[in-house]
Amino acid sequence: MKAEIPADIKATLPEGKWGKILGMTPVIMTVVATLLAGLSTSEMTKAQYVRALAAQQQSKAGDQWAFFQAKRLRGAIQAGALDTAQLTVGDIAPDAARLRAFAATLPDSAPLLGALDTLLSGELPPQAAAPALAPEIRTALDTIERGAPDTEVAAAVRAIASAALADALRAAQDHARAFDETLRPIVTQGDRLGEAIDASDAAKKTLGRDFAVLRLSYSSMRYDAEAKLNQSIARLYDVQVHQTNLTAERHQRRSTRFFYGMLGAQAAVLVSTFAIAARRRSLLWSLAASAGLVAVSFAAYVYVFL
Repeated sequence: MKAEIPADIKATLPEGKWGKILGMTPVIMTVVATLLAGLSTSEMTKAQYVRALAAQQQSKAGDQWAFFQAKRLRGAIQAGALDTAQLTVGDIAPDAARLRAFAATLPDSAPLLGALDTLLSGELPPQAAAPALAPEIRTALDTIERGAPDTEVAAAVRAIASAALADALRAAQDHARAFDETLRPIVTQGDRLGEAIDASDAAKKTLGRDFAVLRLSYSSMRYDAEAKLNQSIARLYDVQVHQTNLTAERHQRRSTRFFYGMLGAQAAVLVSTFAIAARRRSLLWSLAASAGLVAVSFAAYVYVFL
């Protein structure tokens, strides 16, 4: 878009400062309109990018909810098998001394005995509990879970700094990984001990039953704890999706406002051009200047406050 003033029209412009301003008005308004058009396009591009990012975050949240459901199901299966065993043969108390004595006869028995002690304790590592969250994040989670109106959810989500939410999500993921790493040797050594008992003679059938019950009980607790950790990560992803969508909506609103400002600047170009060619230049130039000033002011407001 380029505005040029014909030479014969330039010759009719008033002398002095006002004449120069009148001659420059179409060019200046053209530059303003082009700038606003670029800002509008830029904001719309940002809105599309952020929407795509929100879709990726939603997919990650879905993965965590799927992990949560799978581990809750595994825990329920373990608990159901334990209930069946107890209903079949009565309340079973594993013979801890006999299990330790058998584990001590196996090669490299130290890690086996350590894992067995953990299983017999019936206690999970401290990492089983999800890390504490900031008050504003807890408020947003509660608002989303109770199905509050969109305006209330938006207000709660906006109160969270993006960096704080990202840090909380990263901490929850690191915490879940630390829990898995802590239990990995216990699970590995427990499988090794279970295989050794299964491979022993039939006289150790009772020993195998005791260990199976012990492992079912601990696995049920472990899967339940892992499910809760995955749930905490999924909930944080849900908050992040809400926050990203709000950012996308903001960029889209800014794009629309900049577009309106561009239309105002283009109107100023037309009016100022007509003002140069018309006899009553002062009135039309005033309209052009007013339209241009409104367009610039509106664009500044959008850029700063929206």
